Amino acid sequence: MARFSRSSAQRLLYALSSSSSTVSPSPAGSLIGGAFHFRQFSAGNVARAKAAADDKEPWWKESMERQRNIGISAHIDSGKTTLTERVLFYTGRIHEIHEVRGKDGVGAKMDSMDLEREKGITIQSAATYCTWKDYKVNIIDTPGHVDFTIEVERALRVLDGAILVLCSVGGVQSQSITVDRQMRRYEVPRLAFINKLDRMGADPWKVLNQARSKLRHHSAAIQVPIGLEENFKGLIDLVKLKAYYFHGSSGEKIVIEEVPSDMEALVAEKRRELIETVSEVDDILAEAFLSDEPISAADLEGAIRRATIAQKFIPVFMGSAFKNKGVQPLLDGVLSYLPCPMEVSSYALDQSKNEEKVELSGSPDGPLVALAFKLEEGRFGQLTYLRIYEGIIRKGDFIINVNTGKKIKVPRLVRMHSDEMEDIQEAHAGQIVAVFGVDCASGDTFTDGSVKYTMTSMNVPEPVMSLAVQPVSKDSGGQFSKALNRFQKEDPTFRVGLDPESGQTIISGMGELHLDIYVERIRREYKVDASVGKPRVNFRETVTQRADFDYLHKKQTGGQGQYGRVIGYIEPLPAESATKFEFENMLVGQAIPSNFIPAIEKGFKEAANSGALIGHPVENLRVVLTDGAAHAVDSSELAFKLASIYAFRQCYPASRPVILEPVMLVELKVPTEFQGAVAGDLNKRKGVIVGNDQEGDDSVITAHVPLNNMFGYSTALRSMTQGKGEFTMEYKEHSPVSHDVQTQLINTCKGNKAAE
Repeated sequence: MARFSRSSAQRLLYALSSSSSTVSPSPAGSLIGGAFHFRQFSAGNVARAKAAADDKEPWWKESMERQRNIGISAHIDSGKTTLTERVLFYTGRIHEIHEVRGKDGVGAKMDSMDLEREKGITIQSAATYCTWKDYKVNIIDTPGHVDFTIEVERALRVLDGAILVLCSVGGVQSQSITVDRQMRRYEVPRLAFINKLDRMGADPWKVLNQARSKLRHHSAAIQVPIGLEENFKGLIDLVKLKAYYFHGSSGEKIVIEEVPSDMEALVAEKRRELIETVSEVDDILAEAFLSDEPISAADLEGAIRRATIAQKFIPVFMGSAFKNKGVQPLLDGVLSYLPCPMEVSSYALDQSKNEEKVELSGSPDGPLVALAFKLEEGRFGQLTYLRIYEGIIRKGDFIINVNTGKKIKVPRLVRMHSDEMEDIQEAHAGQIVAVFGVDCASGDTFTDGSVKYTMTSMNVPEPVMSLAVQPVSKDSGGQFSKALNRFQKEDPTFRVGLDPESGQTIISGMGELHLDIYVERIRREYKVDASVGKPRVNFRETVTQRADFDYLHKKQTGGQGQYGRVIGYIEPLPAESATKFEFENMLVGQAIPSNFIPAIEKGFKEAANSGALIGHPVENLRVVLTDGAAHAVDSSELAFKLASIYAFRQCYPASRPVILEPVMLVELKVPTEFQGAVAGDLNKRKGVIVGNDQEGDDSVITAHVPLNNMFGYSTALRSMTQGKGEFTMEYKEHSPVSHDVQTQLINTCKGNKAAE
C-alpha cells in the first residue's frame, strides 16, 4: 500500500465530496482498526483526511501511537491475576470484581485454577483487549514456566513491553528471576509493580534494593506509598508531585491532592534519587540535572520513557491490587513509559536469503507480515491469534503461510475480549487479532506473498527424549489421538510416532518436564489417563570406516524368481555434511537397468533406519553403488530392494560402527557455596565442565553432559542446593559413546530382545 500522500488525500476528499449521497453516516466508530472504510465515512474522517493532506502525516500514525501490547508476569502468588482483574474492571471490560479465592464462587475472570496450579500462568486467553484513556491495550499471556521450547520465545516476541509484579513481602523470588531473565533475553522493556503493600511486613524499599542486587535492575521508585500495611492510604507521584487517594467501593474514585506536609522531606529525597538514577542513562536529563535547572514533570517523564524503551531503566510502581489502590496510576505508566509498536524494532528472517535478518518497518504501508503465536480450540473450530508486524490484513484477503507455502483466504477476523469476540473488517500493523478457519501451526508466519519472511527461525530443534504412552482404558483411544494431534500442531518441538517393533505410541520432546506437562494436559483437558513407559534416549549409530559390499539375492520358487546383485561400498560422510544419508550411483554402463536404482536407494534407506548394534537409525552414511548384475526375467524392484537391505547388513559390522548419544549443553546457576558439590556430581555423570563464571553471589557453570545421565537431575540439583539451584538444558550434538558404555548398551538391547 503506497504511503498516504497529499495527492492521494486530495483524491480521497474529492471522491467523498462528489459521492456524498452514497455515504451512510454511522454512529459507530468509523475507524475500524485504524483504517479508512468508505462505507462508514463521517465528517471527522473527512477532517482527518484534510489534515493528512496538509501535513503529510500517515493516517495510521495516531492509531499506532495509541496501541500497547503488554504482558503481566510474576512469581506464582504475587498477585498477577488479581492485578489483571482490576485492570479489566477499571478499563470497563468487566463490571464487577470477583476475587481469585472469592466466597461468591465465581472466581476471577481470567482464572482457571487447574491450569494455574499446573503452569503458574492464569491468563488463559492469549490476548485480552481493553481501552484506557483512548489507548488500546492488549494484555498478552506470558508463559510462567520456561521449558526452553519455542513457545516462550513466541509469546515474548509478541510483547512490546511488560509489567513485572513483585510481592512487597516475598520480594524477589526464584520465578521472578527466571521471568526477568527471559525478558532480558528477548529485550522486552518493562515496568516493575510492587504489589500487596497492605500486607503485614510489607517493605517496598527492601524489594527495590533486592531488584537492584538480584536482578541487576537499574531502577528507582516513581511513587512513594502513604502509610504501609493496614495504614496504606494512597500514593505520591514523584514525577508530578501529587498525592493520589482511592475512594469508592472498588477504588474507582481517585482524589488528587497536594503532598502531605509531613512527607515532603522524604518525597524530595526520593525524587532526587529518581532524577539521579535516570540521568545516569539519559544524556538530556543529565545536562539539566548537572546545570541545576529545575526539572519539570514533562522533562522527567520524557527521560524516563526514553530510558525505559532503551532498556536502560526500570520504573517501579507500587500499590495493592487486592485493596484496589495504585492500579490506575500503573495503567497511566503503561501508556507513558512503555513503547508503542512503532518504537520496538522487530526482525524477520528472509527465507529466500538463507534466514538473513531483515528489520521490519512496522508500518501498515509495508507488505503484510503476521505471526500466529497461539492456537486455541474454540467453539467454531481452530482460533488462531495473529500479531501483525507490518502491513494490513483484511477479511476476505488471500494470505500465504510461509512455513507450508499454502494460500489461504481469511474467512473471519475478530478482536478478542477475554472469551468474547468482536468481528472487525481489517487490522493493521501493531495490532493483535484472531482468525477462524485458518489451518496452521503455532509459530507460522503469514505474508501477502510479496516477501518470504518468517518471524521465528524455522530450524526446530530435534527432540532429545522419548516416552512410550498409551491410554489406560481401550475406549478412550479417540480422545487420546485427538489430544496428541492438537499438541503437535501447537508445539513443533513435540513429536508423536509409532514404534514399529512394539506398536507403542512414542512421544518425543525437549526434556523430562516438557513431556510430563503434556501427559498431565492429556489427563486434565481430555480426561484420558495415560500410562507412561520408561524414558528413552534417542541414540543414533554411525560408521567410522569404509566397508565394501557384494551381495547376490537369488530365489527360485517356481514361476518368476527373484534376482538382484549389488556391489559397492559404504563410508562415513564428512563431518560438516548437511545431510544425514547420501546415496551415490557410480554405475558405468547398464549392468543394472536404471529403473531399479530408486528401489536400491530405498532398500539402503530402509536398512539404515535400524542399525545392527542397538536398532537405532544410522546417520552420516554414504552409500556408493559401483556395480551389480540383473537378470532379464527374474529381476524386479523387490529383488533389488531386498538385495540392498541384506548387502547393508552384511557389510555393516565391517565398517566399525559406533553408537552416538545426544549430548546436552547444560547451564547451571547455583549459589557459590554449593559449587563444589554440583561440579562433583556433574563429573560423576560423565559431564565435561567447559565454563565457570561468577555472577554476583551465584556461580554459572556450563557443561556438556550426556542426556542418558541427566534423568531425574532436577530433583538431584534441588536437594544438593537446598532448592536454590536452577538449570537449563538444550541439545548440543550427538557424539560417540565410550567403549564400555557401547558394550553395556548392546548387551541391554540383546537382553531386551531375548526377553521378548
